[in-house]
Amino acid sequence: MFHASVKQRDAFFDNAKYLAIVLVAMGHSWEPLKGDSRVLEGLYTVVYAFHMPAFIIISGYFSRSFDMRPDRLRRLITGVAVPYVLFETAYPLFKRFVDGDPGQEISLLDPWYLTWFLVALFVWRLTTPVWKLVRQPLPLALGIAMLASASPEIGDDLDLQRVLQFLPFFVLGLSMKAEHFHLVRRRSVRIASVPVFAAALAVGWWAVPRMNTAWFYHRDSAQELGAPWWAGPVMTLALFGCALLLTACFFAWVPRRRMWFTALGAGTLYGYLLHGFLIKGGDYLGWFRPSRLHTPLGEVLVTVLAAAAVTLLCTAPVRRVFRFAMEPRMEWAFRRDAAELAREREREHERGHGERRDSRESREKVSA
Repeated sequence: MFHASVKQRDAFFDNAKYLAIVLVAMGHSWEPLKGDSRVLEGLYTVVYAFHMPAFIIISGYFSRSFDMRPDRLRRLITGVAVPYVLFETAYPLFKRFVDGDPGQEISLLDPWYLTWFLVALFVWRLTTPVWKLVRQPLPLALGIAMLASASPEIGDDLDLQRVLQFLPFFVLGLSMKAEHFHLVRRRSVRIASVPVFAAALAVGWWAVPRMNTAWFYHRDSAQELGAPWWAGPVMTLALFGCALLLTACFFAWVPRRRMWFTALGAGTLYGYLLHGFLIKGGDYLGWFRPSRLHTPLGEVLVTVLAAAAVTLLCTAPVRRVFRFAMEPRMEWAFRRDAAELAREREREHERGHGERRDSRESREKVSA
């Protein structure tokens, strides 16, 4: 049964998710090093312009079928809300233990490091029926993001700035169809993406001393970044356009066939949440301090190690070990609704009917 379900998965999306999560881990590994290299800082800026938007667009695309059906709500709780509570508790405890910081508090209202994405995904997916109901979901989501970027009063609770400013990418994913992804995978787009990425790298290098990288995090309002209020909506639109362009170029180069890493695409959330312990642990323990790592060769070494580490964290053995935290079944916590029980009985009936038919056909072949 497992092999059959794997075959039904679209290799393109698993490949895209894996490559995006590798870029996330690489970007996090560059944070302690980029201050010494303008080239690395520029590359960091380009990657941060599109790696999370690409991941969020895919998340939105696969949330199109979400509704308030009990089984889907249960998966949302066990696959998103419960991991948030567990990792939001584990990260501060990890900091206390490794960094010796007894003042690090556990707060479910203040997402720490990577856990903001789980809060955002929970909110976005819960609002999916609304976006499927309105006529112009993307302009509405963009309007909300623009207003949020000029509203410092939103505060830091649940990282709502990020939830709202990244919202248009999720809504865009909800609005997309399979043919939209086919459009960006054409040969002409792949060819055009090369000069686009080259230009982006040049602009990223140029912008290093001229632009605040925090704009790409989407976690602050314009006023909190020392800019006038109107800069928030302008930058929201500009960064949305840049992210779409670079994401299209990224998707253009994602392989469409099964690769050695395709199966790892199913475990990207594991890699995302677990690699934070390696990055933060390395930061606390001074792994990034040696001067030899602050050289071009050292930066390449750190990049390769980050890619290898997150790849390992997406593998099946790691997923089996941490499934209790990432995909708990928790059947004891939920009631069984009548509709779900009826669907299960219908599936069992169809399965039994199919087995009887196969058995009858086998006997007929033997008698023949």
